[in-house]
Amino acid sequence: MIIKTAEFTLSSPMVSMCPQDTKPEYAFIGRSNVGKSSLINMLTSHKKLAKTSATPGKTMLINHFIINKEWYLVDLPGYGYAKRSKKDIQKLDQMIRGYILGREQLVNVFVLVDVRLEPQAVDLEFINWLGLSSIPFSIVFTKSDKLSNSKVRQNVDAYIKKMLETWEEMPPYFVTSAEKGEGREDVLDYIEQINKSM
Repeated sequence: MIIKTAEFTLSSPMVSMCPQDTKPEYAFIGRSNVGKSSLINMLTSHKKLAKTSATPGKTMLINHFIINKEWYLVDLPGYGYAKRSKKDIQKLDQMIRGYILGREQLVNVFVLVDVRLEPQAVDLEFINWLGLSSIPFSIVFTKSDKLSNSKVRQNVDAYIKKMLETWEEMPPYFVTSAEKGEGREDVLDYIEQINKSM
């Protein structure tokens, strides 16, 4: 897929305020500091589309970007950020779950996972919740440039092994590096395949 245009559309505090549109939506979510904004900017070849920040947990709203005037890329707030008040965490959780469960246009959730880390309980809990809720999703391993190729493979294999303890099969997964552009074509081709099949 060639990205010709990528434009910010709307930031919404709740699902009912998201764009009144029927175009397919692909949501990106992960733990705070997983490299979500960098990945979105890499996918769209747009350095400042999603605001990157040194402070984890900056995204507080549901952000819609229209791509090629055909589909939406949705930047969701990160989960598992401990430095928020309980009230804020609860509010964000409700917003995220409200969007994922209530948005008919949502066709796939990309769950971002830092490939440098061993499987994190907070990620696995979220992934299992998606599965139990029958939400189509894929896993995007980020920051692969920070490790050697063999270490990346080893960590991905460990993740697969962990998931297969409870899952019958792995969902689609992608290994990416925002720095090097790795995995860009794979993710965009996957989105294109889904769009064509609809």
